[in-house]
Formats: sequence, C-alpha cells, structure tokens
Amino acid sequence: MSEWEKVIPKPRSYFLRVRCPDCGNEQVIFSHAASIVKCNICNAVLAEPTGGKARIKGEIAEILE
Repeated sequence: MSEWEKVIPKPRSYFLRVRCPDCGNEQVIFSHAASIVKCNICNAVLAEPTGGKARIKGEIAEILE
C-alpha cells in the first residue's frame, strides 16, 4: 500500500446500473441520489432519497466502480 492510499480514503458512493421493474430498461443512477430518479422510458420510480443512500426500487444489474 502506497503512502497516498493511506491518506486518501475510498469514496463510499458509487454508480449503479438498475433495471426498471415495469419495462426492463436499464439505467445508470447514483447510489446516494438526492432526488427521485424515474425511468426514462416508462416514468416508474427507480430510486427515492433517504438522506444518505437512496432506496433502490428496481433490480441492481451491476455496480460500476
């Protein structure tokens, strides 16, 4: 482990590829979304803010790091 890895912490937030439960569309959203995230195709709610991590309503297909 280098000296910089000790000083700079790893972020706790990340991006997710979420599959819409209604239409199956996959969309990339932020794990700590501060507003309601809706599907671009059918307008279903994919994530709701909670003050920290968002409450994910769809199926998480992939965690993007």
